[in-house]
Amino acid sequence: QVQLVESGGGLVQPGGSLRLSCAASLFTFSGYTMSWYRQAPGKARELVATISSTGGTTNYADSVKGRFTISRDNAKRTVYLQMNSLKPEDTAVYTCHAERRLYGAYWGQGTQVTVSS
Repeated sequence: QVQLVESGGGLVQPGGSLRLSCAASLFTFSGYTMSWYRQAPGKARELVATISSTGGTTNYADSVKGRFTISRDNAKRTVYLQMNSLKPEDTAVYTCHAERRLYGAYWGQGTQVTVSS
């Protein structure tokens, strides 16, 4: 059974930083494109960042460019989201997503990030 387990969420003050981790049980993790999504209360789910299977290509939502960095360690089967200069509008549940063509797609359970003074 495939599992994606997020960690690292919590409460942080505006301007602070957090690093989210997503550990995957995918045996072929290195073949998956990994993404972070977020969903704030009353809002649609938003794609935050994506990283290619090799880590060579990354993409970000305009709202987080220059503040967030997605990375991966294929040996550890883990994807990270470094979040700096956090704003109250970054408050959301952050969820990890894995996708590989012909193999399927998977979601984690999510981790809450709250930015508040």
